[in-house]
Amino acid sequence: MSHLRLPALDLPAGLLTRLRRLTEASGSPGVIYARISEDREGAGLGVERQLEDQCVLFDQLGLRLAGVYADNDLSAFTGKPRPDYLAMLADLDAGRARVITAWHTDRLHHSPKELETYIDLAERRGVVTHSVKAGPLDLATPSGRAVVRTLCAWARFESEHKGERVRAARRQAAEQGRWQGGCRPFGFEPDGTTIRPAEATAIAQASEAIVAGTSLRSVVRDLNNTGHRTAWDKEWTTQAARDMLRRPRNAGLTTYGAETFPATWPAIVPEATWRAVVSILSNPQRRTTLGNRIKWLGSGLYVCGACGQPALRVSRTGNHQHPTYRCKAQENTGHSGGHVTRAAPPLDDYVERIIVARLQQPDATTLLTTPTDSKLDTTALHTEAAAIGQRLTDFSAAFAEGVITLAQLRTGTGKLRARLTEIEDTLTAAAAVNPLAGLAGQPNIAEIWYGTTPDRSGGLDVGRRRAVLATLLTVTVLPTGKGRRPNGSYFDPTGIHLEWKTHRSHPAPCAERFSPRSQRDE
Repeated sequence: MSHLRLPALDLPAGLLTRLRRLTEASGSPGVIYARISEDREGAGLGVERQLEDQCVLFDQLGLRLAGVYADNDLSAFTGKPRPDYLAMLADLDAGRARVITAWHTDRLHHSPKELETYIDLAERRGVVTHSVKAGPLDLATPSGRAVVRTLCAWARFESEHKGERVRAARRQAAEQGRWQGGCRPFGFEPDGTTIRPAEATAIAQASEAIVAGTSLRSVVRDLNNTGHRTAWDKEWTTQAARDMLRRPRNAGLTTYGAETFPATWPAIVPEATWRAVVSILSNPQRRTTLGNRIKWLGSGLYVCGACGQPALRVSRTGNHQHPTYRCKAQENTGHSGGHVTRAAPPLDDYVERIIVARLQQPDATTLLTTPTDSKLDTTALHTEAAAIGQRLTDFSAAFAEGVITLAQLRTGTGKLRARLTEIEDTLTAAAAVNPLAGLAGQPNIAEIWYGTTPDRSGGLDVGRRRAVLATLLTVTVLPTGKGRRPNGSYFDPTGIHLEWKTHRSHPAPCAERFSPRSQRDE
């Protein structure tokens, strides 16, 4: 045989030699099929063992090998397509072989429906089936087909029963707070319970940064820049970081379905912080694309002095495409008269210099004091949220069983979902980290804010800077006259009204002396 059809697996050289030698036999053409449903070792070793045993069977039957088909880490019970199995059926239907071998009948089929398709093909093409463990399968007689169908039914029963045992074991493990195994989780040692300090610190810092308003992209950048790799030794991506930060295990919890249980390992972050992170990262509005990502400090925060709405957004104007804040509210009113426009770079630069100057003041640490509800019972709110989740599940089950109508389902779940959203928002606010943390009181505020390179790549990302702005200031852009100021610049700081949001805040001294880097204002 000039060409041997092989599966997409890295097989040992000795096994490949043995398979190729079988292509030179003079018997009837046959094919080998192998499958393993769960390859924990990730190396296809279970498939290799099945192929070795079937080589022996081929020798005993005097068959000539026409092809090898193997599906690694695919289950015949789940109903998911098995590529090599389907390719084998197509080749058998085309008459390329008349005999098939398998390690056991359950390697071929767990689904009675799938078996019937195979029986029809075997009858139509005269295909003979042999197995290493169960011997020949007689599909040519009613009694033989009955035996095969019985074996398939018992195999399906065992799979279903195994599934029940696995689910029960996983629930018990979750209730007892035990790790259920798998790849080493980032932040933990291979035993899944011992903290790996450096990675745990990275998780805690990233979680606090997200709650403080830092973008997920910035968190990913910091993880990669500090040399952290995923548990699979790969660079971090936004999806990998999102999945890692939303893990219940970070808060010392295990889960089964929608239920959570205390874990045996210590928490890396407080549960309230973790829930806030989950709420923030699960918000679809954060999943922005490059086209609609916010890039400017005051977009949607600066207030138009003409209409009083925080509707200033940046667009490009003029032949040189200068970025300019324009009031989007004018699009709703249908006319632009009276609404303000202001060049974006000098305005942002001015506001940032004011903020940095304020954070450099001796009393800047007082800004970290935020009003909190000391009577808020977060434990009670978590308990209520769990109860609501169970009631929603009960409503869904009742609808599936036909006990209630769709209208009753919507009525019963509407108020519950609204209350659940209210609880989640309350818990998120309770766990919020003041975005000034790590800034106020530091001796090198400017270096932290701007970074040390011209492109500001080492400074605060725009999400964190916007969070600080929203915490400290209301910036209102007032209408001003056009043209240069007496000092020759286009930017007029008197056209910017700053209102501090805390009683202890006050304008930085000599704010007027902070001249923007860009002096041109269109």
